[in-house]
Amino acid sequence: MPLFRRFPPSLAPAAAAAVLAFSLGVCAAPATRAAPQPPAPAQALTQQAVAAYDAGAFDTALRDFAKAAQQGNRLAQFNYAMMLLRGEGTPVRPQEALVWLRRAADNDMTHAQFTFGELYEHGDLVPRSLESANAWYRRAAEGGHVQAQVELATNYFTGRGLPRDYGKAFEWYSRAAAAGDGGAQYIVASYYERGEPGVVEKDIEQAKIWYARSASHGDPGALAKLRSLLEEGLRAKQQAGAM
Repeated sequence: MPLFRRFPPSLAPAAAAAVLAFSLGVCAAPATRAAPQPPAPAQALTQQAVAAYDAGAFDTALRDFAKAAQQGNRLAQFNYAMMLLRGEGTPVRPQEALVWLRRAADNDMTHAQFTFGELYEHGDLVPRSLESANAWYRRAAEGGHVQAQVELATNYFTGRGLPRDYGKAFEWYSRAAAAGDGGAQYIVASYYERGEPGVVEKDIEQAKIWYARSASHGDPGALAKLRSLLEEGLRAKQQAGAM
């Protein structure tokens, strides 16, 4: 569970859909400019705490994160929770850590929401509950957290704590793929390669595109699949030309 230096980037659901449409080569209407957001509360104090943490001054970092957390800064709330949980600058205080982690999650910090999902999935500090884990993964996924999107997609695909649903799995894998996750890109490619009744039609050209994107992350399996599809296409053209 990392200490965050800044807010992790999040895509609103509408923005995620626009990214997906663009990635699949579908024309999408331009998004309107979002209204300027007010500065995060206690931002300067939070960055001061990050600098202290990086310098190894855990006592100072803990104190400043606590102050900023109380003023509503979600990054400070998350980092304060992590320091309490790991016993940095303080004895380990897991129950208090959960309180601050929950505040960060309720403050729409997607990584805090994802962390709650992991805690419930593994039964760490909270009773193990796949239903609760998926509820937290969904909140984080809807906020644009890519790891949460992958976890939710996988749980739909395997029926882990959710009714098995290949369509919803494809939807969440597609969002993660559009955000640049190489593993999700491979799975989306495999959907297009074989087709899935009621979900997506077989489309070898789209499969090539997504295998290529996955291969660009260094996935040797994706590169092998891409080469295989390209070779099959070349052989089909040669055979057609010989007729």
